[in-house]
Amino acid sequence: MSFRSQLSEWVPRTRLGRLVKEGKITSIDQIFANNLLIKEPEIVDYLLPDLKHEILDITLVQKMTDAGRVSRFRVLVVVGNGDGYVGLGLGKARQLRVAIEKALVDAKLNIIPVRRGCGSWECRCNEPHSVPFKVRGKSGSVEVELRPAPLGTGLVAGDVAKAVLRMAGIRDVWTWTRGETRTTINFAKAVFEALRNTNRFVTPYDWTKT
Repeated sequence: MSFRSQLSEWVPRTRLGRLVKEGKITSIDQIFANNLLIKEPEIVDYLLPDLKHEILDITLVQKMTDAGRVSRFRVLVVVGNGDGYVGLGLGKARQLRVAIEKALVDAKLNIIPVRRGCGSWECRCNEPHSVPFKVRGKSGSVEVELRPAPLGTGLVAGDVAKAVLRMAGIRDVWTWTRGETRTTINFAKAVFEALRNTNRFVTPYDWTKT
């Protein structure tokens, strides 16, 4: 069964899902503007059909139960359209394929908009290629600061941070990190939290919006 046929056979379980399938909500921006909660991954598939994903980490974890030691796969996935939307998800299962599917669903449910801009005093090209101002994110012991960079700088960051930033559509940025960045999950979550914080500030540019 193709992806489009799966969406056509989708039966929404929430009011937001019904509004999306009926065509009353045609943009994911409407969802975030009204502070609505996405509870079905198909909503994201409907409104962002060009979504891509990348696996950041696969780890075999174990836990002790009454039946003995149980091994499961833990998968960390990032999704994004490379144009201002990114999501991060974690999935666990005994089978790797099932763990990846769970992580993809979790990432779609956690998708966020990312405010982009040109906040570097060295550039001022007014193109959305970097972050508009310095933002910080923290997860566990890892703290990440994203700083605006001029056009052509590239992503001056670790591989995990590069993957998350690339999916969000950030092309140029300086990064400052502190903590145990070798912990992939915390590193990715800290970058994701920093990107979320780009929408938690009101700038003079937003005063002119109606």
